Amino acid sequence: MRSEAAERADFSGIRYAQCWEDADVLLAALEPAPGQRCVSIASAGDNTLALLSRDPESVLALDLSPAQIACLELRVAAYRELQHGELLALIGSVESDARPRLYQTCRKHLSTDALAFWDERPDLIAAGIGSVGKFEHYFRLFRERVLSLVHPRDDIQELLRPKSISERRSFYDQRWNNLRWRFMFRVFFSRKLMGLLGRDPEFFRYVEGNVSERILKRTEYALTELDPAANPYIQWILTGRHNGALPAALREENFEPIRRNLDRLEWRCGALEESLTGYQKFDCFNLSDIFEYMSTSSYEELLRLLTSSARPGARLAYWNMLAPRHRPESMAANLRPLAELSAQLFARDQAFFYGAFVVEEVVRGAT
Repeated sequence: MRSEAAERADFSGIRYAQCWEDADVLLAALEPAPGQRCVSIASAGDNTLALLSRDPESVLALDLSPAQIACLELRVAAYRELQHGELLALIGSVESDARPRLYQTCRKHLSTDALAFWDERPDLIAAGIGSVGKFEHYFRLFRERVLSLVHPRDDIQELLRPKSISERRSFYDQRWNNLRWRFMFRVFFSRKLMGLLGRDPEFFRYVEGNVSERILKRTEYALTELDPAANPYIQWILTGRHNGALPAALREENFEPIRRNLDRLEWRCGALEESLTGYQKFDCFNLSDIFEYMSTSSYEELLRLLTSSARPGARLAYWNMLAPRHRPESMAANLRPLAELSAQLFARDQAFFYGAFVVEEVVRGAT
């Protein structure tokens, strides 16, 4: 099966230097456990590593992009070699001028390709490897050049201070949600500007409707119904650091479990459609938002391939950002939507820009 995304989008550089998907939601959806085998879209590596914290038998990480695989490899090397605080420094979660030295400590664990990639980019190391993707540059532009024209620093700091739900709603209505905020949001998070500066124009091929309005509604939800003070994604977008609100893979309690399970992780650079043959069947599938980038016919074809590679009872988890993708009726005999679980997890999803979170269970493999 051909990869539709590989034929259309550019995967030559680091698109995502972090995983912008809530690993807590992912872990609750898939429930990886000892004895289970997992497949994970690599992206920058965070959520793939978070799966290791639950002691699965194995995790196979796949990505079309050599740059994303290099991001995963350097994280693996950091977990092997560094202490927890040093890992946070290398990522950029905290301020540090020690990153070049920390990288030198990690180099011995890198493959030839990953070593060449990072040795040629010392500026990315010095900046913090979690800050150097196209998507992170988009948010930095928003933070440094745009948001300051809308809200003063005091308002930004106040937004990130812990509050009750009623206090958050009141603050949003009275101080945050002004005309400048709404106008800026509609422009900066439009389909055109996001495609140019943040994602890839091809990722919007199957998107319908007003992109910025949908994201604005989800942002309001994240700033009011959820707690920005405990949200690592909002913290990074608004400050360029995690400020203690860490995603699952970077939390101290998960550091040692991930480290001891690193030998259970395998990674390959290639399309999901071409990479599952030759493996035993899997129990957990972290599919990121890959279906966003393909037609409904390609989506259904890939779903059939995945279910043929799955044990009965295996779970698939994936996000919809703007293009709706849910199990087609033609696969009702193979996949069961876990609609209630999906809705519950989506309601607490801190990676707020997605439009839906989908969890489905394999009834039997496709033929």
